[in-house]
Amino acid sequence: MKTTLWLFRLSLTVHAVCVLAQPILAGLYLDGSYDALGVHSLNGSILPATGMVVGAAGLAFWIAGGAGWPLLAYGVLWLAEGFQIGMGYARVLAVHLPLGVTIVALTIWLTVWSWLPRASRRRRRRRESPRSALDRVEQS
Repeated sequence: MKTTLWLFRLSLTVHAVCVLAQPILAGLYLDGSYDALGVHSLNGSILPATGMVVGAAGLAFWIAGGAGWPLLAYGVLWLAEGFQIGMGYARVLAVHLPLGVTIVALTIWLTVWSWLPRASRRRRRRRESPRSALDRVEQS
């Protein structure tokens, strides 16, 4: 599980750097550097690809015994990023800006969580029902 956790951490960190670049690039554009809008658009188009790598690493982490909720949370975040791209190209800034803030906050939160010691804990196995425990004893 350690290797898959490291892959998940590293892919999330790379993705978070790309996500954090977005508001910086938008700010540069608003400050008069009009070329920054093209870079903002290009970086936004790269995000789904880095997101797929995060999703694959998250799936491997879950299969290896890691928590499942980060994979689910990231799946929702990845869908939100796709919607965000559409809102940006459609110039619906009333949705694009607040959704962007939400995406940045959730990405940072998930990335920070992945580097905490609790991320390396194996998920708990389901408790065995008393009946199945009794069956196992009777088979012995």
